[in-house]
Amino acid sequence: MNFEEHAAKPLLARLGIAVPRGELAQTPDEAAAIAARIGAVVVKAQVPTGKRGKAGGIRLAATPDEARIHAGAIIGMEIAGHQVEKVLIEERMPIERELYAAVLNDPASQGPLVVFSTAGGMDIEEVAATAPDKLHLRPVDIRRGLTHADAATMVHGLALGAAEGKVADTLARLYEVYAAYDAELVEINPLIVTTDGRVVALDCKFVMDDSGIVRHRDVARAGTPEKLTGLEARAKAAGLKYIDLEGDIGVLANGAGLTMTTMDVVRHHGGHPANFLEIGGESYTQAKPALELLLSNPRIRSLVINFCGAFARTDVMTQGVIEAIEALQPQLPIFFSVHGTGDEEAIRMLKDRLGVTPLATMDDASKAAVEAAMKAA
Repeated sequence: MNFEEHAAKPLLARLGIAVPRGELAQTPDEAAAIAARIGAVVVKAQVPTGKRGKAGGIRLAATPDEARIHAGAIIGMEIAGHQVEKVLIEERMPIERELYAAVLNDPASQGPLVVFSTAGGMDIEEVAATAPDKLHLRPVDIRRGLTHADAATMVHGLALGAAEGKVADTLARLYEVYAAYDAELVEINPLIVTTDGRVVALDCKFVMDDSGIVRHRDVARAGTPEKLTGLEARAKAAGLKYIDLEGDIGVLANGAGLTMTTMDVVRHHGGHPANFLEIGGESYTQAKPALELLLSNPRIRSLVINFCGAFARTDVMTQGVIEAIEALQPQLPIFFSVHGTGDEEAIRMLKDRLGVTPLATMDDASKAAVEAAMKAA
């Protein structure tokens, strides 16, 4: 779950990271009234995406009238597919230096990774590409966390001057935020040093692991639910685990790992998956709505169905799919791979009722689906 800036910064403040004063406004007049209380402000679009400044969604205002004008221009604009409905009116800070700090899930180290850079205020991808020596990385053992001494070692020697201790303290507290709220990512860009020596989080991006929502329901209420496509919303209503992609090869499998592996094999053979859709052992009851969902996607030119029996029997899963195919009569080519518990019965049913013989391997089925999609194209 993504959190907009106005919802993310209080999480930083709870654990002692300094943030600017700010209030949320939904109208230009509210923006002007807040600016009258604060003084010179920054008017910031509140949407769950980055690069707001480049889109014109962040503007400086010296007076309440300017805040009103800028809020009027920003509210209603669209940024990366999100319509702006509110703005954060935040005090302007005297910036001396901009830094970057983040803690994120790192597949390489299979744990948290702390990232720090003296090149703040820039796209971190650009820093990684043009000045990788300015990125300082520290994998963290979750059993001991990131201590203040660890953070101090990380920033030592980076010419931070009198701010070094405060920056190290902020890094240590940022890891506390990450751990306390089950984050996938917590990022401050820029983390600023002010002209009077304060270290302040000028912006914040926070993404909570969806599995943590149940443990932080009070916090999650301030989050922004992921924007779903029409098919994704329909799948969610039906209780299906579905993600819309841009390819033309439908994928249906049991188990998230098997589904993703099937998608990888499709890509390996030069194809492009149209979706992620796994129905697990529920395929006996969920096969028809799942197949209806896939057939509603006009991009799909072929379909690969991959069942591997472990906890669920492949013959039970296959029977559900056969009944769905018999009811819906799809016209696109479908390729099966069926292995594991009950596969002999499943293969016999496919031959007897659909006149279909599953291919020998997942690789064969995926390759055949790619070739069929290319031929149809």
